[in-house]
Amino acid sequence: MDLNKALRAAAKTGKLLFGADQAKKAIETKEAKLIILASNSPNPELKEQKDVPFIEFPGTNIDLGGVCGKPFAISAVTVLEAGDSQILAK
Repeated sequence: MDLNKALRAAAKTGKLLFGADQAKKAIETKEAKLIILASNSPNPELKEQKDVPFIEFPGTNIDLGGVCGKPFAISAVTVLEAGDSQILAK
């Protein structure tokens, strides 16, 4: 799976949340299906939680924001619904 392509598709057709605080809330409410963390994310505790699978994005938070079509840095992306993306496929 091409992570960048899957993220772009999910951002266009799915339901995503952006930021570590949103990720934590979605984990608590059991809405999160996948967490994607930038390689320089300042929130290592999201990697250590066991409730939701996570992927480490190989780029920085600036790169992650760009892939998601946002003009700002994003340290964490939470997938609630994949839309037309194959991002939840294993």
